[in-house]
Amino acid sequence: MKKILIIVAALIFGCFCAKAQTVYSCKYKSDAKVKVYVTKYKSDADLVVYRCKYKSDAQGNKGLWYFTDYKSDAKKTIYFVDYKSDADIVIYFTDYKSDAGWKNKSKEHKMY
Repeated sequence: MKKILIIVAALIFGCFCAKAQTVYSCKYKSDAKVKVYVTKYKSDADLVVYRCKYKSDAQGNKGLWYFTDYKSDAKKTIYFVDYKSDADIVIYFTDYKSDAGWKNKSKEHKMY
């Protein structure tokens, strides 16, 4: 009985802690929770982002993003700004899943 309770507790805790990085790109800044600037240089980024082809691949807060077609399907709404000074986080898009991750851990909370 104890084993069942531990398993159930772990599953419930895991569901609340594991937040998929499904994002929706808003048309208007006021609709977004996070303002994002895309840099040309990986060294300037707070977060290196890999665009996943499948929603199931975008797990955790590790820079694995899946862009949804609908705002209601997303865990985070973002708006791409034109100037770095307007951004909450600076990202760099990578072609390699293994490169994804946080470079500036102090801003990690913005995507939770």
